[in-house]
Amino acid sequence: MSLMSTAAASPPPENSTMSTFERYLTLWVALCILVGIAFGHLMPGFFQTIGSAEVAQVNLPVAVLIWLMVIPMLLKIDFTSLRHVGRHWRGIGVTLFINWAVKPFSMALLGWLFVGWLFRPYLPADQINSYIAGLIILAAAPCTAMVFVWSNLTKGEPHFTLSQVALNDSIMVVAFAPIVGLLLGLSSITVPWNTLVLSVVLYIVIPVIVAQLVRRGLLASGGQPALDRLLGTMSPMSLVALLATLVLLFGFQGEQIIAQPLVIGLLAVPILIQVYFNAGLAYLLNRAVGEQHCVAGPSALIGASNFFELAVAAAISLFGFYSGAALATVVGVLVEVPVMLTVVWIVNRSQSWYERGGTPSVALRPPEARSS
Repeated sequence: MSLMSTAAASPPPENSTMSTFERYLTLWVALCILVGIAFGHLMPGFFQTIGSAEVAQVNLPVAVLIWLMVIPMLLKIDFTSLRHVGRHWRGIGVTLFINWAVKPFSMALLGWLFVGWLFRPYLPADQINSYIAGLIILAAAPCTAMVFVWSNLTKGEPHFTLSQVALNDSIMVVAFAPIVGLLLGLSSITVPWNTLVLSVVLYIVIPVIVAQLVRRGLLASGGQPALDRLLGTMSPMSLVALLATLVLLFGFQGEQIIAQPLVIGLLAVPILIQVYFNAGLAYLLNRAVGEQHCVAGPSALIGASNFFELAVAAAISLFGFYSGAALATVVGVLVEVPVMLTVVWIVNRSQSWYERGGTPSVALRPPEARSS
């Protein structure tokens, strides 16, 4: 999926609307479930070969697919926009608080409550900890892919969204592994630190460096048109890579899903609660500090959504294709679009209520932000 971003001083993105693929993502994921289960049953040898293609605990086919998914997104991020974070300092502060101090920990709590206790009798006993681990990994990285779509649908301030994403991605480079390691440790789940650090390097650090080097080279040689041409070529490859990864994952998970058809529905419960809780908390906190609605909307959506491409990659690297952790992250993909569209609807319908209790935003901005 694509993150439509430009330089912070450039006009707002003009194509920040949902493509057909993005709008029907839940349908494509459902089809991938069926295709993956069927292929896994008909061609088990092929999937075993794919699963064994590892070097230093890194599955090579998956690594290629993840890079094809992640790099096009990172190409669109302009890290120079970080100098503009002060323009919406309250919205930035609220979103950072939700993304890094609330969301991973609330998801861990929900995982312990629902998967570890309430739903335990209905889930495979040997996968309980793995499911909880997958939920934690899913919530530990804020969304990088769909945020401009959600911002556009709520008439959000595009430069706030751009600077927030750049800041979140910068933090993610250093914070993802410690947060995941801490919460897995608190859940009494063995933390494979070497693999976790390797996953961060492979799926965050290196793609960020490669994408930014390519971006700067293209902008220097051919300007924005050259970058747009490359993105036009790579975006379809990114979508195909996402679908191929899901087919592979469900090829490995097929027998477990057939044996426990309620697993996906049960795993969706804490994910849904987490999305609405974090979106609602971010929205209310923005209102309490007097931030504008055009910032509060995207802040709530960024605070609630997940970078599920990274989560899927990390779960597969840490626990394997057959793990409950990998399946839990894919459930996040399954529910992402429909649940976020309901949040968009709530944000838009509540705008008049929000603004009745708000404080004029300009009055609280730092002087340098008001004059910029």
